[in-house]
Amino acid sequence: MTSDAVLEAFDRDGYVRIPDALDADLRTRATRASTRLLHSPRVTGRDRSTDGKDGFRGVLAMDDAFLPLLANPAVLPTVVGLLGPNIHLLSSNLISLPSIPADGHRTIRVPSRHGWHRDMSAATADLGRDGVPRLAVKVAYFLSDPGPDSGITMFLPGSHTDTGPVTVPEGAIDPPGAITPDLGPYDALLFENRTWHAGGLNTSGRPRLAIMMQYGYRWLAQLDDPAPTLLQRPGLSAIQRQLLGRPDRHPDGSIASEGTGARPLRDWWQHLHPDSAPSS
Repeated sequence: MTSDAVLEAFDRDGYVRIPDALDADLRTRATRASTRLLHSPRVTGRDRSTDGKDGFRGVLAMDDAFLPLLANPAVLPTVVGLLGPNIHLLSSNLISLPSIPADGHRTIRVPSRHGWHRDMSAATADLGRDGVPRLAVKVAYFLSDPGPDSGITMFLPGSHTDTGPVTVPEGAIDPPGAITPDLGPYDALLFENRTWHAGGLNTSGRPRLAIMMQYGYRWLAQLDDPAPTLLQRPGLSAIQRQLLGRPDRHPDGSIASEGTGARPLRDWWQHLHPDSAPSS
């Protein structure tokens, strides 16, 4: 169960740290799987850029080592506490950011391209800055050792309630008040779609490796391949099937009432909180 203090911190800052969200074995297996993918010739789902970034979208379906992250019991109560049970997985990304020289020329995070942004920019384009609610929560797991020089995601606390654009002073790459969270190797960072954030400068001498799992309402389209092969796999829990995109259907395939597909998480949440009704 998630404490009120965690939810209050998220409501205040737009992000929160969850300590010990990974155990050592899961972190090791996820790191090895990530390294195998990054060193493979695989093209499908690959996400590369000219500044050295590498990674994959829809990574959950690419290696079973990532599957335990789908309904991670260390973070799922917080995600449901923030969004309610009517959710599914929108995306699962593997991101590798290269290390850059501490001094000298660089192309990553320069004043003309500082990298500060909000997620789900299409929602802002359609609804306007002051019309976008909390739609999704992203869970970031850092598989390379975190530290002040490792490029951990930076945040502007409280920016999820600011309807104006982020202001970065001329010649700078970060807005006033930006922070880099103090993070341990087994911790996770949760942040919402409206929170202004950017990858920090990685000068550690090694790539910054991260898995980003984004959860949002079931009436939002999944951004990555919904992994239909995973959804059909035997042995998955009902909650895992919901998060993978189980539709509102009866077992025979006929149409069920709206929201039926969210019953696994709704029932689970009501079991955890028998005295309170789910928010959705």
